[in-house]
Amino acid sequence: MFNRNGYKKVGEYEHFEVDHECKLLDFLFEKVGRSRTKIKATLQGRGIKVNGKCVTQFDFMLSPGMKVAVSKTKKNQQAFKSRYVNIVYEDRWIIVIEKKVGILSMAAGHSSLNVKSVLDDYFKKSRQRCNAHVVHRLDRDTSGLMVYAKDIDTEQILEHNWHDIVYDRRYVAVVSGEVEDEGGTIANWLKDNKAYVTYSSPVDNGGKYAVTHFHVLKRTTEHSLVEFKLETGRKNQIRVHTADMGHPVCGDVKYGNGDDPIHRLCLHAYMLCFTHPMTRERMEFTTPVPMEFRRLFK
Repeated sequence: MFNRNGYKKVGEYEHFEVDHECKLLDFLFEKVGRSRTKIKATLQGRGIKVNGKCVTQFDFMLSPGMKVAVSKTKKNQQAFKSRYVNIVYEDRWIIVIEKKVGILSMAAGHSSLNVKSVLDDYFKKSRQRCNAHVVHRLDRDTSGLMVYAKDIDTEQILEHNWHDIVYDRRYVAVVSGEVEDEGGTIANWLKDNKAYVTYSSPVDNGGKYAVTHFHVLKRTTEHSLVEFKLETGRKNQIRVHTADMGHPVCGDVKYGNGDDPIHRLCLHAYMLCFTHPMTRERMEFTTPVPMEFRRLFK
């Protein structure tokens, strides 16, 4: 259970203070004296806290002065296991997860596989009296970071103040072809037609204005690895804007050109930074670029 400050108590802990900037896994390997496999198991078992908050993200960045607590009990809380969802961070009010490809953000039918139902099942099994509340979405075939509220009050704060609370949100994608420019900005109006296909217009077409900034990370003659920073969060924004560039996201059956090197939509939400809706702390999360993306550029 969570205490009144929103943090879980998990057995007895060893306490450490961070004296240099490093990744959490490296710090634990240095200080705790366990194998990387056992440390990762402790992370997944929700047995690590940073400044009093449960963290499961192995590459979470530590700064000097932070306090790290490691559970000494061999049997931590029941490890969360799902082939579609990884828990990155959790406290009393919110839970941050990494969604895999092939699962919806929320239900779209009685039998549809979705993140909300996976989290609700986890909350029930871990005896938490809460439910997952959806505040933003990723497409079924887009992977990456998402945040869910654990109560209606937190949901309302996130939903009504999303653009003020979220101060950085970035994606990485493999796009078709070699993007010549190092970076730039795409801005136009996006609107759905009657067939629910989003199309763009350089002038106001009655849709919503959309702005995407991009920066090329790697390139070959066949593909480019590109980072996208959203100034607005419109439906299908990156997928339509990359098509407008003439370099659609690989594996995109709706807006792509048939280029499908790894048999998935090559779009991943790798960075999510926001102000905590209750504590007002700055929360910054990143996940590695998917390995299958990186293999294309070796």
